[in-house]
Amino acid sequence: MSRAARLLQLLEHLRLHRMPVAGNALAETLGVSLRTLYRDIATLRDQGAAIEGDPGVGYVLKPGFTLPPLMFSADELEALVLGARWVAGHAADPELAHAAQTAMARISGVLPPELRLGIDTNGLFVPKRGDAPPPAPWLPALRQAIRAEHALLLDYRDENDCVTQRRIWPFAMAFFDHARLIAAWCELRQDFRHFRADRVVALCDTGERYPPRRHQLIQRWREQTCMS
Repeated sequence: MSRAARLLQLLEHLRLHRMPVAGNALAETLGVSLRTLYRDIATLRDQGAAIEGDPGVGYVLKPGFTLPPLMFSADELEALVLGARWVAGHAADPELAHAAQTAMARISGVLPPELRLGIDTNGLFVPKRGDAPPPAPWLPALRQAIRAEHALLLDYRDENDCVTQRRIWPFAMAFFDHARLIAAWCELRQDFRHFRADRVVALCDTGERYPPRRHQLIQRWREQTCMS
């Protein structure tokens, strides 16, 4: 969990309690140390959160405190809505589609009423495609491996219907209309390769972090692509 997400979770947890909550209970809920919790509370206070209390006493969020509303221009809101609706209908990844819907619901929930109405009635729609690819079972695992920078064992069927096993370092994924393409370093070929998600026969996350960082692989891949 990112620090920003943890700070929001801390605020949401404090909202649920009218009486002070002990610091060790908050730390256990968030899965952090007591020292980290104290730092998080100090950060939130610096940002204007009305949190009362002290170590050994407990903490409570002052009644009536709300987060400052997110402010977007009309164009920014329309771009966010359109992008979320495209992901929800075209990504062929149910988990990602659900995340797009919940993200927009969360944004809508903290917008001023007039901007919230703009989201609900903006008139921008993304029709569902009749030839959309079926949900690919590997997409969530692939996204998680990219995020965690984990090496994958891949059983892959090529265009000649030949299945080979590869150990790859996935670092990017492209969502085309008719296919999802994985960009990765292939240990077998010792080079960058692209794999179609719909040709993956089996996949296993090794849980091992590959040697370079993801941004380094992306940079090398871009340089090689520009030179070819």
